[in-house]
Amino acid sequence: MLSFLPAPLRGVLAGLLLALNTLFWCWPLFALSLLKLVLPIPGIQRALRFGMHWIAESWMAVNAFWMDLVRRTQWHVQGLEKVDMRHSWLVTSNHQSWADILMLQYRLNRRMPILKFFLKQELIWVPVIGLCWWALEFPFMKRFSKEYLAKYPEKRGEDLTTTRKACERYRSNPVSVFNFLEGTRFSAAKHAEQASPYRHLLRPRAGGIAFVIDAMGEQLSALIDITIHYPSGNPSFWDLLCGRVDQVVMCIDSRPIPTEFLRRNYDQDEDYRLNFQLWVNQLWNEKDAQLDRLHQQFPPTQP
Repeated sequence: MLSFLPAPLRGVLAGLLLALNTLFWCWPLFALSLLKLVLPIPGIQRALRFGMHWIAESWMAVNAFWMDLVRRTQWHVQGLEKVDMRHSWLVTSNHQSWADILMLQYRLNRRMPILKFFLKQELIWVPVIGLCWWALEFPFMKRFSKEYLAKYPEKRGEDLTTTRKACERYRSNPVSVFNFLEGTRFSAAKHAEQASPYRHLLRPRAGGIAFVIDAMGEQLSALIDITIHYPSGNPSFWDLLCGRVDQVVMCIDSRPIPTEFLRRNYDQDEDYRLNFQLWVNQLWNEKDAQLDRLHQQFPPTQP
């Protein structure tokens, strides 16, 4: 434990460990990725994917080590028994902090297939980690504004095509396809700008998970709905590195994907789109009520 050190020094050491961990594991990952490119044989590619996923899981395990090293966070977790490594899942969560991703990986690593996030296309240029995401077949999405689509209507539907291509690669291995329904981190300013009807959440964006359901259908065992709460307030990534996250509450729920949503087209079927949005809004109403209860059950830790 490094709790005896000043928080800024812990942050520097943790950041260094994260960087070294990433640089150590990226090279074997890139090597297996190149093999996968030059050996387009399904059986070999499937084995290589397992190897690449093992590398990613090992990277997450080392991250969990330094997270414990800077501080032993008190965890309150419910529902881990609802997931396993054998099935494919559609996963979503509320989004409060840059720390959310590492927190999710900390609790879910080697308990379910690695989370594959939908990423903005520009993130592929992030040094080292962008190539790691590419090697691990994370789906990169190019988002178009309504104004752009009005001017170039031929671009409409490209997101769905990209999602389908990504999900096709997931059919040979179990996968957890992850999407933050809010699309961005919660903040008071964003909440006010959206005039969000929820107390603790931004408005959900249903299109992302609708595209995954359209592309993967019956391959998905369930929607894994995760609620994260930080009793002492939403931490920054620097707070995580410095060991300032004293408590994390994580509630994991498994929800069946309604059969009427399978084999439907979100872009072109208006009735389906409205019904799907109602379903997502109901999920968000329930999550907002759950966060109300968690705020009362887990008050901020007293210094």
